[in-house]
Amino acid sequence: MQDTVPDQPRIITERRGHVFLIGFNRPEKRNAADLALLQQLALAYGELERDPELRVGLVYAVGDHFTAGLDLADIGPRLGPDGIDIVPEGGIHPWQVGGQSLSKPVVIAVQGTCLTLGIELMLASDISVAAESTRFGQIEVARGILPFGGATLRFPRTAGWGNAMRWILTGDMFDAAEAHRIGLVQEVVPDGTEFDRALELAERVAGQAPLAVQATLANARTAVRDGVAAAEARLQPALARLAATEDSRIGMESFLTRTPATFIGR
Repeated sequence: MQDTVPDQPRIITERRGHVFLIGFNRPEKRNAADLALLQQLALAYGELERDPELRVGLVYAVGDHFTAGLDLADIGPRLGPDGIDIVPEGGIHPWQVGGQSLSKPVVIAVQGTCLTLGIELMLASDISVAAESTRFGQIEVARGILPFGGATLRFPRTAGWGNAMRWILTGDMFDAAEAHRIGLVQEVVPDGTEFDRALELAERVAGQAPLAVQATLANARTAVRDGVAAAEARLQPALARLAATEDSRIGMESFLTRTPATFIGR
């Protein structure tokens, strides 16, 4: 079945100060991800990474649903012996399972139905906000495939082994209260307010010293990926580099004068 607006961008972007809004824009298909959506999302992540004026990404979805998962009718025929390549030149894998990590934080707002790759995108992001009526499902096993966007890596780490396997291996649906209980989402808010709350959090992060935010994120990821000892070894060198920045001076002046800091990213 053809999309009602075939030339409509699958991903829409907007710069709002230092926050980069990245919106799923296929509401007539419940934001199911075809190859075009995946590639446009990867390009948006690449833009977020490269532009020094952009400090935080905010991923959201147009319409009633965050995503119904993969559009298997479009993606299925494209799967080859090595899977599928969704990252064009200049893009970054949004699920960050391709060897390159985003250096900037991502906040995500979800509503309605959030299936498969939607959950995995939350797991690959840093702060998640859900509308209270959101329904989640990691349903790949019911389709004869496995989660390939990072759920097998991150879901057990986030929720604990048993909590993760309860949902990954059964393909059962669960609600926002359960998502909050197991740590998949950080806040559950009334329906219709999830974007505004996510934007508040993104702007709060964007107001901090960006080099310090990125260094903090990088060290935490090092601890997860390479172990605590590797992260410990990088703490003091990272601190020394940050202490020599203009933002460190601005932060100290803000502390001493008790006035708000306006960081410049240098």
